[in-house]
Amino acid sequence: MGDRSENADYIYGKKRLREIDRRVRYLRKRLEEMIVVSDPPDDVSKIYFGATVTLEDDEENSVRYRLVGPDEINPQLGYISIDAPLGRALLGKTVDSEIEIESPIGRKRYCVLAIDYSGSSD
Repeated sequence: MGDRSENADYIYGKKRLREIDRRVRYLRKRLEEMIVVSDPPDDVSKIYFGATVTLEDDEENSVRYRLVGPDEINPQLGYISIDAPLGRALLGKTVDSEIEIESPIGRKRYCVLAIDYSGSSD
């Protein structure tokens, strides 16, 4: 049977504990750097963090996205990161602005139809 240090479950458990400890340290550090944004920006005519934007592509298909931090992304809800290529391209734009990004399926162009800071993209 051997002692505990030779037990595969014990070794795996220690490795898993180190991974959990590393993740906890990472999250604590991130938490210290977080800034809660509860108010809309001074200029709501431009796209900033927290904005819900309505875009139209070249085929006149309309989509809505909310710009969130990298820890909040949720494609099913339309939450995209401000660090994503589309998010970066949208920052600072206004209604009727056109943007162009490189996507996995090629270049995509969008026109900004609306900007909303009411809080939800539902």
